[in-house]
Amino acid sequence: MNKKVLRKLTGAMCLLLISMAASIFFKSKGVFLDTGRKLPIYSVQTEEKNIAITFDVNWGNSNTKKILDVLDKYNIKATFFLIGNWIDDFPEEVEEICKRGHEIGNHSNSHPDMTRISTEDMIKEISIADAKIMKVTGESTKLFRCPSGAYNDLVVETVNSNGYHCIQWDVDSIDWKAQGADNEYNRVMRKVQPGSILLFHNDGKYTPETLPRIIEDLKAKGYSFVKVGDLIYKENYYINNQGKQIKK
Repeated sequence: MNKKVLRKLTGAMCLLLISMAASIFFKSKGVFLDTGRKLPIYSVQTEEKNIAITFDVNWGNSNTKKILDVLDKYNIKATFFLIGNWIDDFPEEVEEICKRGHEIGNHSNSHPDMTRISTEDMIKEISIADAKIMKVTGESTKLFRCPSGAYNDLVVETVNSNGYHCIQWDVDSIDWKAQGADNEYNRVMRKVQPGSILLFHNDGKYTPETLPRIIEDLKAKGYSFVKVGDLIYKENYYINNQGKQIKK
């Protein structure tokens, strides 16, 4: 083998090794790659310091009324994602959420793992919950959040094709773990940015205690609180590979 051919083979081998090393690096570092996956809306790109507080409402009335009182105190409107079974058990709570001017989103009927059920059952879960929301509030909703945040391409496609915006979050208080008010506060404040969607739960042990501190400090930083439906774009947008909704 002559030297010229050897140099070409050596060069080709080097390029292959570099390509393989880069691939391993990006995967090991958890860097978002453009894989063509269908994603929910995790956050919104905006120059305004608007953010949305959301609550997943799954079991029991828990701290719902305390949370509503906190939101009233600071004149903040939030978005509550309700499951149909909870609506059955606490229709008065649903009416109160609606009465106080908050937005209601669909969180399925029975809180299944949407990635483990058929498309037909997904549609049933969404439509049954929506009918219950309509019955109590007189209004439908166009927002859906997957139970436990579990989704895949088929779930997102099914949600979108049925006329809903699939909503995730980029700031998780993890209040359901009840790890303490300070932990929840620090977790939120460390991650929040303009266009963020914050996640809390109605049964979070420390949530009524943590919320005022978070709200006051974020207001001091110039943030405004809006409902998810007022934060997201309804048309002429795309969602990047980090789940951020971006205006075209």
